[in-house]
Amino acid sequence: MATTDKTQSMNTAHGRDPYNNNSYGTLTNRGYLDVELPVLDVEDFNERVIRSYENGTVEKDLSADLAVARSLVPAGTAALRDFSYISPEIPEYIPENCTGCMECVTECPDTAILGKVIAEPDLENRLSEIGDADDREMFAKQWSAPRKYYDGPKKKGKEGGKFAIVVDPSKCKGCAECVAVCDDLALKMITKTDPIMEQVQKSHRLFKDVGPSDETYINDNLLIDMMLKEKTHIYVGGAGSCAGCGEGTALRMMCAATGAKFGDQWGIVAATGCNTVYTSTYPYNPYLVPWTNSLFENAPADAMGVRMRWNQMGWTDRPLWCIGGDGAMFDIGFQSLSRLMASGLNVKVFVLDTQVYSNTGGQASTSTFTGQNAKMSFHGKHIDGKQERRKEIAQIAMMHPNTYVAQTTCSHTNHFYKAVLGALEFDGPAIINCYTTCQPEHGVADHKASDQARLAVDSRAFPLLVFDPRKGSRLKQRLSLQGNPAMKDDWWKNPKTGETIDFLSFARTEGRFSKHFDGEGSASETLLRSQQDRLENWNLLQELAGVI
Repeated sequence: MATTDKTQSMNTAHGRDPYNNNSYGTLTNRGYLDVELPVLDVEDFNERVIRSYENGTVEKDLSADLAVARSLVPAGTAALRDFSYISPEIPEYIPENCTGCMECVTECPDTAILGKVIAEPDLENRLSEIGDADDREMFAKQWSAPRKYYDGPKKKGKEGGKFAIVVDPSKCKGCAECVAVCDDLALKMITKTDPIMEQVQKSHRLFKDVGPSDETYINDNLLIDMMLKEKTHIYVGGAGSCAGCGEGTALRMMCAATGAKFGDQWGIVAATGCNTVYTSTYPYNPYLVPWTNSLFENAPADAMGVRMRWNQMGWTDRPLWCIGGDGAMFDIGFQSLSRLMASGLNVKVFVLDTQVYSNTGGQASTSTFTGQNAKMSFHGKHIDGKQERRKEIAQIAMMHPNTYVAQTTCSHTNHFYKAVLGALEFDGPAIINCYTTCQPEHGVADHKASDQARLAVDSRAFPLLVFDPRKGSRLKQRLSLQGNPAMKDDWWKNPKTGETIDFLSFARTEGRFSKHFDGEGSASETLLRSQQDRLENWNLLQELAGVI
């Protein structure tokens, strides 16, 4: 369980150093569930507990206390975690190539890439306050003048905005996801050396000191610019997720969208799984909102209880997210999820769909694709991996009364943000099923999360959809397939290459399907059945949405 107060949240969000900041305040018994909690002084926790973990004295010197007994971790402590030793490489920013698209900032799973835009005169004034001339010159070179923020405002008679991206070396795990999604070649991976790391660390410190973005340059209609606002940085990074983790990006983006509308006045109930392991490795917590971890099978029921208690307290306008993987929501917790959707309670559910129980080493779930090689569904001599067809949680959820449903991916940024904001605006239960690449279990490289999520949509493996009961009384009025390529066709054909992108195209790129292809590249019978399953699922959605 994590608790927070307003002062501590804002300080951590703004990147201040708790070791040198006395304004953090004290966490009192204003607990998550309105129960009596021990007083927890955040400054003392950081000094006593975090430092003990960092210097390796925790086993001998750190005593047990009431906070540990109650499993309490202050908000945002993961901001103090250092992953700079993880990778031999780090991204380098090339300002002259940057267009300010914000793709890298958005897709980074670790809050290690940060963006900022400041009016040119204001930036000049702040640069002049840097005492060291070499530091001032080095930092000034990192600001670009992209058309989006500079030329556009200039044409309207305003000051041009200077834009910069900086790498937080303590959060970067070297996955290179930022480089992969940058079509402008404004980022490249370079080898870490002492001089380079000294410059990166100095740039990050100066970046924090220069102040927040000038929000007059942020267009609220451009949802991808959301993370230019510091209040959206609810997920501070420092989580122990794998390099390039697709779930990390999804959680960051969900937190950003919710934070943009509600600040830190909302909460999370999380089902046991990968997401709770890497976000609560004591004493590190990456969230700036209160959250609690429930059992694998009953997070929705837990969320119902929290929602009803919040309603009793008059907190009806505070969102509550219930988070879980496909194992928790498709399988063991499905009845609990169904009960939540039938209840009509205003709880939002966010499913991290990796098509496998990542937390148990790749165990198959009902979300697993037919033919996928997974624990308990191994691909062997007689059985070619998972034989069952995949359960479709979106279609099942649509059949519940007055429930908002969406399927989305992080690589479809606008669709993702619109889906989450739509869920937050909906008065009632909502469920977002998000495709999240799991590099170890899918058998893909660390930098491929966004690419694989996009290919999953293009190949009909995971269609985008939004089902909004407010749009009408008929299914075809409520269900939208906007965002999928070639909506009226069975398969999409890449106009650049002429290649038909089907499920086999997707399967060829992932290790979990590798045994289904022979030396000539021909697919197995099982994988062909899996492709047919994906086509039938897509055709059903087309019919329901009235596009065919």
